[in-house]
Amino acid sequence: MNIQQIRNATIVVEYAGKKFLIDPMLVEKGAYPPFPNAPRQNQNNPLVSLPTSIDNIIQDIDAVIVTHLHLDHWDDAAKEALPKEIKIFSQNEEDATEIQKSGFQNVDVLQEDTVFEGIQLIKTKGEHGRGEILKIAGLVCGIVFKHSTEKTLYVAGDTVWYEAVQEVINTHKPEVIVVNAGDNQFFEGGSLVMGTDDVFEVYKSAPNAKVIAVHMEAINHWTLSREELKSFTNEKGISSNVLVPDDGESYSF
Repeated sequence: MNIQQIRNATIVVEYAGKKFLIDPMLVEKGAYPPFPNAPRQNQNNPLVSLPTSIDNIIQDIDAVIVTHLHLDHWDDAAKEALPKEIKIFSQNEEDATEIQKSGFQNVDVLQEDTVFEGIQLIKTKGEHGRGEILKIAGLVCGIVFKHSTEKTLYVAGDTVWYEAVQEVINTHKPEVIVVNAGDNQFFEGGSLVMGTDDVFEVYKSAPNAKVIAVHMEAINHWTLSREELKSFTNEKGISSNVLVPDDGESYSF
């Protein structure tokens, strides 16, 4: 497999001969206002440009996976750029209906036993924060990829560390795990995605896996930088297990 970090949660996964685009936010730098009640109110989103052209990103994509419909995971530029007949997987019927309203004709809801071109796609649970903020943040999902010719891949999505993430790791024993780790927060409500402690819990649950940390430094409410996460992994002695890619960087496994 090959995993390329594009920007924020947007990644391109080449797996068992197929190419997946996950959580596409493809708009130009600064096109949207900052998320309110959060740091960097003077900076529009996204904070950084794409590392390559939209055409390069969507070239030869076989399927798109949208874990939820927040603007930093599914935006107007993605809706405009992607062909309307492309296969799209969503987390539930509600999201599928919204995606279809943008003209997409080939939208399926992920299940725990979805198969696409011989690749098993398993929808996993996630919690987009802790406590009261969950009511505002809404539903999210992750995905496990399985195929006889590939290592098992777990893309956790917008979730903090909690028992269901542990359960996915225990059940599927992924050898590669992608986590959203910018510790994004509003001024109230706490972490919406993983921070350093969450990433460390993932490592402890899967000490032989490669953990790739994305969703960093691209949206105004981030609170954990790449350098801070790298320093943390160095202190813990796990920097060879936890990879922190720059936008555009890719890894093969």
